[in-house]
Amino acid sequence: MKQNLMQNLALFDLDNTLLAGDSDYNWSLFLIGEGLLDAKTHHERNEQFYLDYKNGNLDIYKFLEFQLKLLSQHPKKRLEELHLKYMDQVIRPMMTQKAQDLVDKHKAQGDLCLVITATNSFVTKPIAAAYGIEYLIGTDPEMVNGEYTGGVSGVPSFKEGKVTRINQWLAERGLQLSDFETSYFYSDSHNDLPLMKLVTSPVAVDADDTLSAYAKQQGWPQISLR
Repeated sequence: MKQNLMQNLALFDLDNTLLAGDSDYNWSLFLIGEGLLDAKTHHERNEQFYLDYKNGNLDIYKFLEFQLKLLSQHPKKRLEELHLKYMDQVIRPMMTQKAQDLVDKHKAQGDLCLVITATNSFVTKPIAAAYGIEYLIGTDPEMVNGEYTGGVSGVPSFKEGKVTRINQWLAERGLQLSDFETSYFYSDSHNDLPLMKLVTSPVAVDADDTLSAYAKQQGWPQISLR
C-alpha cells in the first residue's frame, strides 16, 4: 500500500547529526570500559577506522568485520542488556534538544521520517526510537537462529550504499524519491554526498570541512543542532 504522497520525506543521518557524537565509535569505548574488549589493541584500531571515515577512505567491509565481530561473541540477550546501559550512560547525554525539536517539527508536519546511518542497526535502532522515529535504515548485522554471526547482511548503508538502501526501502512501499515533492536529508558528513545530491532539500548539520565547503558552493542551508 502506498504512503500518502501529500507527505514529504525527512531523512536524518545519526552520528554527529542528530547525535552530538558518534554512536559506533563510542560503543567500542563503552565495551572497553566494560572490560569486554582489549583496551590497547581495540582502541588503536577504532581510532584509525574513525580517522579513515572522516578522511573519506574507510574500507567499510574491513570496518564491519572489526565492529560486528563482538556481536557474535555474546548472546543477543546479553548484548541487549549492555545496550540499555549504553543508552543511559552514553547516548542520552548526546541527544540534543535542538535535534529533538527538528524531528518533532517534521513529525508535526506529517512528514515521513527515517534515520539512515552507516552504523549497524543493533546499535542504532533503539536510538532512532528514542527520538520517536519509527523507521531506520542501518547496516544490518547478519543473524542465524536468532544470534549474530559477525557478518553483514545486504548492502551496508554507507556512501552510495545509502542511495541503494533508501531506493530499496521506498520500492518495497511502491515509492521512489521523485514521488515526494520535498525530500530532506540532514547530515554532517561528506560521505553522505551521494544521497544529499539526490534529495530536493539537503541540509548540512554541524558539517565537516569538506561538506561545509560543498554546501556553501551549492547554496545549501547549514545549521547546528548542538
